[in-house]
Amino acid sequence: MQAKAVVLLSGGLDSATCLAEAGRLGFAAYCLSFDYGQRHRAELHAAARVAAALGAAEHRVLKLDLAQFGGSALTDTRLDVPVDGVQPGIPITYVPARNTIMLSLALAWAEVLGSRDIFVGVNAVDYSGYPDCRPEYIAAFEAMANLATKAGVEGNKLSIHAPLMQLSKSRIIQMGHALGVDYSLTVSCYQADDAGRACGCCDSCRLRQEGFAAAGLPDPTPYRT
Repeated sequence: MQAKAVVLLSGGLDSATCLAEAGRLGFAAYCLSFDYGQRHRAELHAAARVAAALGAAEHRVLKLDLAQFGGSALTDTRLDVPVDGVQPGIPITYVPARNTIMLSLALAWAEVLGSRDIFVGVNAVDYSGYPDCRPEYIAAFEAMANLATKAGVEGNKLSIHAPLMQLSKSRIIQMGHALGVDYSLTVSCYQADDAGRACGCCDSCRLRQEGFAAAGLPDPTPYRT
């Protein structure tokens, strides 16, 4: 039997590549997406498309209303998504504790599935400066997971895999292209419309455009302008 892995799947470029890599390594992928009140809900439809295309064993969407807290341009429509290019510091698109919440729920499902492996597509090279995308954060969460779970204390070590952590966006795209990822299925834009069309000017769009250009591959993203 294939070993099971829980894969966090947003519907974006990085998580799609991460899912493809989990498949390459021989895992049966159990994909977990979140409807957390994000303004770019088109990414959830993208996640379903990607999970189906890459042969996930299962795909679930959990509903969390982080919009009740706000504090991020992704969950509070009163805040504007920045469109003037990537700036120093942590941007307003950072969602407080998002990766901690999502990894914790992935950890819970992994225990139920009898899985020792969780995959997450965080990146610390071409990214927007989020504190929960750094190597030290992933290492700390893995240590916590092995202290806080029945599986961990019984000696069944849980591993958090972040295979894209040290890769540039162009290298991620090249990697996914080699693994057969159809990036036309994905949505990265922070303010994509209901049809999945991207704005072309938010941080995520800029990083995606620059990544495809550096990779020497055509960008299949539909843009509104």
